[in-house]
Amino acid sequence: MPIVVIGGHSRSVGKTSVVAGLIAALPSFHWTALKITQYGHGVCSANGEACDCATADHSFAVSEEKDRSGESDTSRFLVAGADHSWWVRTQQGHLAEAMPRIRKILASTQNAIVESNSILRFMKPDLYLTVLDPQTVDFKTSAQTFLDRADGILLHSSDCKKPAWKQVSLKPVIDRPLFAIEPPNYVTPAVVEFVRAHLHTS
Repeated sequence: MPIVVIGGHSRSVGKTSVVAGLIAALPSFHWTALKITQYGHGVCSANGEACDCATADHSFAVSEEKDRSGESDTSRFLVAGADHSWWVRTQQGHLAEAMPRIRKILASTQNAIVESNSILRFMKPDLYLTVLDPQTVDFKTSAQTFLDRADGILLHSSDCKKPAWKQVSLKPVIDRPLFAIEPPNYVTPAVVEFVRAHLHTS
């Protein structure tokens, strides 16, 4: 059961688009997709605004997406062709408590694709790709922590010579395959073939 993890250094850099793009490009894998959202103090860490991801009586919640309107990220995964799509919400620092449920879902799948950085604390996927945008200043701690584990880099094309990131070095991944992407085309044929070849040989 191959597991692909898609991470990124900040919100709105294209992680969800990469997941959906790979699902659509590789339908024979019959993907089960998971999106992991962490929140703190009743506020979603994804955008800093109040939302419906916080749970009042648990440190985590797991729900299977059934809506195919494409309005939510997990719905987009179904529209792209995923067999199943799940949304995992956890309080900051409580992902470990959700891992038994996540592992149970993964154990019942043919192939899984997970949108998250933090899950790398608890598992070693068959493939980890990270999405980087030199013009987005924010660089999550989790993205820095696991940068050296990336098997490939999806880098937004940019005219700027110096990234907006502060105190972030790409030296840990200087020898990794790098794929230039230009939104809205987040998943190029080269990315698709890299994923396909990597999973067929793992």
